[in-house]
Amino acid sequence: MSEAKAGRLAGKVALVFGAGSSAPGWGNGKATAVAYAREGARVVAVDKVADAAEETAALIAAEGFAALAVTADVTKGPEVAAAVERTLAAHGRIDILHNNVGITEPGGPVETSEESWRRVLDTDLTGVFLTCKHVLPVMVAQRSGAIVNISSIAAIRWAYPYIGYAAAKAGVNQFTVAVARQHARDGIRANAILPGLIDTPMARSQIAAHYKDAEEMRRARDALCPLGFQGSAWDIAAASVFLASDEARYITGVCLPVDGGLSLGIG
Repeated sequence: MSEAKAGRLAGKVALVFGAGSSAPGWGNGKATAVAYAREGARVVAVDKVADAAEETAALIAAEGFAALAVTADVTKGPEVAAAVERTLAAHGRIDILHNNVGITEPGGPVETSEESWRRVLDTDLTGVFLTCKHVLPVMVAQRSGAIVNISSIAAIRWAYPYIGYAAAKAGVNQFTVAVARQHARDGIRANAILPGLIDTPMARSQIAAHYKDAEEMRRARDALCPLGFQGSAWDIAAASVFLASDEARYITGVCLPVDGGLSLGIG
């Protein structure tokens, strides 16, 4: 396998949790894993679904870069620890930790069951805690590292009655800030990206039932965005590459909306 020589992430190792896609097409995690590889990083693509991780690794390999597929559930500490150990065994270091795992379940505080509440927080927030718990000691020992956590505009704005998701992503924001401050002198940066309306397979599958067809859904979602169109997974990937790169060496503790202006308010 070849590696990019002049990429912004050349020589770096990127551990990407949630690197697969839940359906055919480009999800945020898949696009970001490929973008990291294109910029020279050696990518470890982790997903709960083995086929999803292997698909992403195969896409990277098809472009001539090296990638390792690993299966792990971010809600299970031993599996996260094993993924970290496999990365170290293969590459000896971890320069980028990317957390993309997330689920949504509908319902406000009354409608949401305790089981749903715990499931969403366990996946969306505790998963970030567990990956950082096992990767941070590696980065501290290296005296360097960049963490990119995928949050959501739902962390700061009401969008849909998904109370567990909103609470979990708000937690991801402050978790990111806390990690950034605590580990700044260790040479570690931590930032969060807050996607807005992004046209991904996961988003389409979750809300398709609310529209008569895909075209109506696209038009309605485009109209909600101040820029007039939804983002793509590649918009999230581009922001991730920047925050993971040395170009962002003086940026930490930032919760960055990538939302076409959606968080600016109505009108």
